[in-house]
Amino acid sequence: MLNILVVDDSLIIRKNIKKYITNLGHAIAGEAKNGSMAIEQCKELNPDLITMDITMPDMDGIEAVKKIREFNTEVNIIMVTSHGQEEMVVSSLKAGAQGYLLKPINEEKLSQSISNIYEDYAEEFGDELLDDELLDD
Repeated sequence: MLNILVVDDSLIIRKNIKKYITNLGHAIAGEAKNGSMAIEQCKELNPDLITMDITMPDMDGIEAVKKIREFNTEVNIIMVTSHGQEEMVVSSLKAGAQGYLLKPINEEKLSQSISNIYEDYAEEFGDELLDDELLDD
């Protein structure tokens, strides 16, 4: 089971992601609505994984990833983005994110993204939503 911090400026998207996380058997470590809050929550809660929206007010996800990497190199980060933000995805991966999810998000996409990062998790729990080809990468 992973402890996951959910970061998105949209309350509806945060609620949906939290529902998917709990359905997949993981725990919600916390939630934040912008990059600044994400940094504070990461320091306080030390999650295993963060789902981070790229486009947010106050501080975007890319800047938050850079700042999180200054004090935490262990936490895995999956960026959440819309179509047409390919340059921002590349920037976030260069900043230290491990993967990305395209909106609209669903439980299957989230499960696959988590399993791409945590192959051991996928093998241990044998998640039926996973496509074996994704684990061979």
